[in-house]
Amino acid sequence: MEQLDVSGGFDVHDYRHGLKLLKQDSGTMTLANRDGFACPACGEPFERLFVSERRTNSFGDPGTAFCLARADDSLLVLTH
Repeated sequence: MEQLDVSGGFDVHDYRHGLKLLKQDSGTMTLANRDGFACPACGEPFERLFVSERRTNSFGDPGTAFCLARADDSLLVLTH
C-alpha cells in the first residue's frame, strides 16, 4: 500500500492513477481513494481526500474518523 507523501509538498497529479476527482472549485478539491493509498498521518487507508489551498475552511460533521496533514502550500483532510 503506497502512502501519500507530503514531505516536499503535495501534488495530486503524482497520485492521479488512484484518485478520482469528485468535486473541484477555486482552491479546493475532493477526491475518492480508488487505489487504497495510505494516509500520511496514520498510515491506514482513507476513503476521501479534501485538499485546500485556502487559508480558512469550514467543515460540517464528517461522521467518521479523519486525519489532517499539512503540505507546503495546502491542507489535506483525509476521512476514514
